[in-house]
Amino acid sequence: MRVASPVSPDGLAEFRGLVLARGAELYRDLPWRRTRDPYEIWLSEVMLQQTQTTRVDGRWQRWLSRFPTVGALAAASPADVLDEWQGLGYNRRALALHRAAGELVAGGGALPADARALQALPGVGPATAAGILAFAFDQHAVYLETNVRAVFLHELFPGEGAVSDRELLPLVDVTCPADASDPADDPRTWYYALLDYGAYLKRTVPNPSRRSSGHTRQSRFEGSHRQKRAAALRVLLAHREEAAGGPTLEAISAELASEEEKSGRSPLSAPEVRALLDELAAEGFCRLVGDAWCV
Repeated sequence: MRVASPVSPDGLAEFRGLVLARGAELYRDLPWRRTRDPYEIWLSEVMLQQTQTTRVDGRWQRWLSRFPTVGALAAASPADVLDEWQGLGYNRRALALHRAAGELVAGGGALPADARALQALPGVGPATAAGILAFAFDQHAVYLETNVRAVFLHELFPGEGAVSDRELLPLVDVTCPADASDPADDPRTWYYALLDYGAYLKRTVPNPSRRSSGHTRQSRFEGSHRQKRAAALRVLLAHREEAAGGPTLEAISAELASEEEKSGRSPLSAPEVRALLDELAAEGFCRLVGDAWCV
């Protein structure tokens, strides 16, 4: 069953009934759905950005064992935070989490239940803020992420291409329950249904998100600039407890050359490695102390 767009009030009611039914049928009992702790939900939302659910399950629990509270995260060193993040990709997310935790502790330690205040934190955009509001506080929120987008495109815009988020956002807004007065149809339940139905659609039909005007294919990781940045950071973290504080440019270049050669790629030159390290340093990942590069 599909509902035509533009969507009538009756069509939206039909759409909501369909999504709730599919959500109940396809519900995934994920560990971060068993909590309402804002910190734990915030962490899951950040980890799930551009990372598969199967990779996050396990890593989320391990992170919370190491940094169980906002205060524990704020008190940790950036090196320990980055070390725990390894393998999840997009290391900027870890640094943003750490910086945001520091700001929260300075302001009292609790995540705010307000979209504007949440988005003022490092690394928290509209979707992450909406996820925290819906899943931790059961508030009405406009939560548009890839699986949610897939459902709206599949059901309300069948066969249409180049559909913009500007067209989708009002529909996401109007279909989200106003509050948690109905425990069978509150914001939390509604968005879980959308997420699970969207994940199902992506496995069973051509990805509806490709019909979004903002859709871009993720670039190849191996051999990319992102891969080389990640490799350099791994080298820095592996040597972070050395007496000198970290490896020299020459040592880093040698380790990166060995890794690139094993993968059948040409090694970076020393100037290229230095440029990579300078880039990471400018973003707060490392610093040069004497001849040593330290995290």
